[in-house]
Amino acid sequence: MNKFIAAIIPARGGSKGVPGKNIFNLKGFPLIAYSIAAARLSEKIQRIIVSTDSNEIADICRNYGAEVPFLRPPELAMDNSTDKDFMDHVIDWFDNNEVNTPDYWVHLRPTTPLRDPIIVDDAIINMVNSNNATSLRSAHIAPESPFKWFVRNKKGYFHSIIDSINNERINDPRQGFPDVFVPDGYVDVLSTSFIKKTNLLHGDKMIGFISPHCREVDTIDDFDYLEFEIQKKGSVLLDFLKKIKD
Repeated sequence: MNKFIAAIIPARGGSKGVPGKNIFNLKGFPLIAYSIAAARLSEKIQRIIVSTDSNEIADICRNYGAEVPFLRPPELAMDNSTDKDFMDHVIDWFDNNEVNTPDYWVHLRPTTPLRDPIIVDDAIINMVNSNNATSLRSAHIAPESPFKWFVRNKKGYFHSIIDSINNERINDPRQGFPDVFVPDGYVDVLSTSFIKKTNLLHGDKMIGFISPHCREVDTIDDFDYLEFEIQKKGSVLLDFLKKIKD
């Protein structure tokens, strides 16, 4: 695979749900360290770049083996800042400061910490080997079908969210409806050339990569759940972090 592949891990300093969420302790290590570990254990990722506006986060990430060659400008680290904002910034930085810019970016969100590096590599291979794909995004199958959900009109009556499905059809078994997938933060793979050419991140030929359902972190309760899951199933990422700490 003759392509330059880099991980990009975004980590703003601000978090309203859980203050300091990206560096909050999970089984003795900052949350973001798990995404760095997944990238380090990948066989396809060549560099690991963290985009952050925080010096504290930057120092922590460097301690776990990631590069933080710049600080993200504050105006690109607001509550309403988008993935496109930090991706444009990191691509521009590489274009202006490095000899080569990565061909592909493996977007690993810190808030989905328990990845399998083998699955991350599988996603990368899927994207790189596709001739037509504009991007890859992971998702897991929805536990219940939204085709069986209702909306409520102004008169207080329920009806289907899809006009073509009437209230009797909603009672059909869920197997009679299409599978629906919930986007998650397990892994995205983005193409630099596509982003530059179209000014889009994903495009309309986005590979639907089916990922394991991994709990995403938004509240303190989510940390408690993940600690329970690690205790029950173990984690190659935690094992790796303990090893490099020693």
